[in-house]
Amino acid sequence: MSETARLMDGKALSQKVLEQSAVRTARIKEATGVTPALATVLVGDDPASATYVKMKGRRCEAAGMRSVRCELDANLTTEQLVQEIRKLADDPAVHGILLQHPVPDQIDERAAFEAIPGHKDVDGVTIASFGAIAFDLPGSGYGSCTPAGMMTLLREYDVDPKGLEAIVIGRSPIVGKPIAMMLLAAHATVTICHSRTRDLADVVRRADIVVAAVGRPNFVQGDWIKPGAVVLDAGYNEGNVGDVDFGPAAERASMITPVPGGVGPMTIATLIDQTVTAAARQLGVEESM
Repeated sequence: MSETARLMDGKALSQKVLEQSAVRTARIKEATGVTPALATVLVGDDPASATYVKMKGRRCEAAGMRSVRCELDANLTTEQLVQEIRKLADDPAVHGILLQHPVPDQIDERAAFEAIPGHKDVDGVTIASFGAIAFDLPGSGYGSCTPAGMMTLLREYDVDPKGLEAIVIGRSPIVGKPIAMMLLAAHATVTICHSRTRDLADVVRRADIVVAAVGRPNFVQGDWIKPGAVVLDAGYNEGNVGDVDFGPAAERASMITPVPGGVGPMTIATLIDQTVTAAARQLGVEESM
C-alpha cells in the first residue's frame, strides 16, 4: 500500500490547543485569583467511562485547571441526577459541566443534559447549544466537542469549506448533526447521509469533504472517496479501527485523519478550550487570544 494522503495529526494539534489553554488559564488566574474548573459527572462504574473521566481530569490538570469529579451510584434516578447537576450549575466555582455518557438505562439522558445551563455546557450537548450552532450565533453557546475539534483540524490544515461539497455520514445529535451545521456555517454545501440514504457510495463520491460518524468499522470504502477529498474519520471502534477503510481511502484522499490520533485527541482538547472560554466569560475576563 502506498499512502498518498497527508495525515491530519490531531494528537499534535491537541497538544498545541492544550498549551494555549494553559496560557489562557494562567492569565485568568492572575486577573481574578480564580482557577477555571470543569466538573465531570460519572454515573455508575462503567470501566470505559471511568477511563475517559480520568483522562479528562489529567488534561485539566495539565492546563492548570481544576478538575471536579462527581461520581454517583448507578441506581440513582433521573430526578436525583438532575439535582446533582443543578448543584454544580449553582456553584460559581464550577465553570463547565460534563455528563459522561452513556448513562444507565433508567435515566432520561436528555433530561439530564438539559439540566446543564447553557453558559456551563462546555460539551455542547444541550438543545440551546445546538440551536446556537444552527443559527450561527458566536458567543451564545458551545459546539459539541468532536465536531468543533474537526473544524479546528480543517482550519489548521488550511481547508476552507466555502463552496465545497461536504458529505456527513451519520446523524447523531452529538456528531453528525452539529458538524453539518458547522460546515454549513462555513459556507459548504452539506448533505447528511444515514442508514436509509439511497446509493450511499455514489453520494459520497461527490464529496470534497467526507465526515464519517457511523460507529461501524471500515464502513466507508476506499473507492467511495473522490480523488483529492479530505476525510475526517470520527469513528473509534474495537481494535483501534475507524469508520473509514483507512488504507484504500488514503490512496485517494488528499488529507485524512488517522485512527487513533486524529479526531479523538481534538475532542478532549476542545473540551478544555471551551471550559477556559466559559470561565473567562463568567468571570468577565477579556481575552485577546
